[in-house]
Amino acid sequence: MLKTKNTKVEVKNTNDSEFESLLKDHKKVVVKFYASWCGSCRLIAPKYKNLAANDDYKDVLFLEVDAEHNPTTRSLSQVNNLPFFASFKAGVLNEGFPSAKIEAVEEMIKNL
Repeated sequence: MLKTKNTKVEVKNTNDSEFESLLKDHKKVVVKFYASWCGSCRLIAPKYKNLAANDDYKDVLFLEVDAEHNPTTRSLSQVNNLPFFASFKAGVLNEGFPSAKIEAVEEMIKNL
């Protein structure tokens, strides 16, 4: 069961122009890549937002990137399907995979 904060935690939507700066400013980053037409992306979105609110992950920056409009970030993260999740540790790609299962994303975060 997820432990959540009472305060609102946002998942930051970002783009190519600010992505690398965010990586430099945060030690642990998890990114969800999505597209507007992707049904599985929409279904997992609320679960991903719940992870961002989990007290256990307060040291992790949670980002979302529209894969169709951010080719540089998509390439850097080696996105090959949607929804796709990538984790970065100290600015370096740690892990990335397509998944619609939040449990796989939780395991990725724990591996940071």
